[in-house]
Amino acid sequence: MLPTRLSSVYLGFSTAAGIAGNIFAFVLFVSPLPTFKRIIRNKSTEQFSGLPYIYALLNCLICLWYAMPVVKTGIILVATVNSFGAVFQLVYLSIFITYAERATKLRMLGFIGAVAVIFAFVVFVSLGLLEYDERQTFVGYLSVASLISMFASPLFIIKLVIKTRSVEFMPFNLSFATFLMSLSFSAYGVFKEDPFLYIPNGIGTILGLVQLALYSYYSNISGEDSREPLIVSYA
Repeated sequence: MLPTRLSSVYLGFSTAAGIAGNIFAFVLFVSPLPTFKRIIRNKSTEQFSGLPYIYALLNCLICLWYAMPVVKTGIILVATVNSFGAVFQLVYLSIFITYAERATKLRMLGFIGAVAVIFAFVVFVSLGLLEYDERQTFVGYLSVASLISMFASPLFIIKLVIKTRSVEFMPFNLSFATFLMSLSFSAYGVFKEDPFLYIPNGIGTILGLVQLALYSYYSNISGEDSREPLIVSYA
């Protein structure tokens, strides 16, 4: 009875961590809404970049594929968060392309095409050339590289905060949501005994803590309230 009870408790904590990660990720997914409301209102993408959403789309697709049963079983909550994330990025990119100038529109369509080709190649190699264990390792390493790249993007904002001694472009709510999401999925990966989950999300947790520490330090120095950035690099 004791092992069964422990197993049930273990499963409960694992599920709770995964659900929490999904909730905090949703906060990040909706964070660019002010940007796109402005784009729609002004009928122009102005000087905004669509590249963060290209990167985010590729990341979501690779991580979604890793969580598919043909690659890795038992991590359905990774699949749900990345499926929602992919939908959000596609909606954002559709709006961006609609209001972009012709040259930018064509360039963004080319990037989306490249993402589709890369993802199709990953799927083809995974299913056509690799056995189950090899497939898991192959896609797992790709997902780690993709996640670490995503979590590394706030380093540019951290550098800007230190340089300007201002937290204007590093809102507390986004930094806090990033930290909680990373922590939740790091715990989820530990419960699932999956280093491809807990290693990159552990790095994200550390970077989130760094952002929160910098926010506390520099907001006390400047006494300012941060403004929501128009483009979030880790959208």
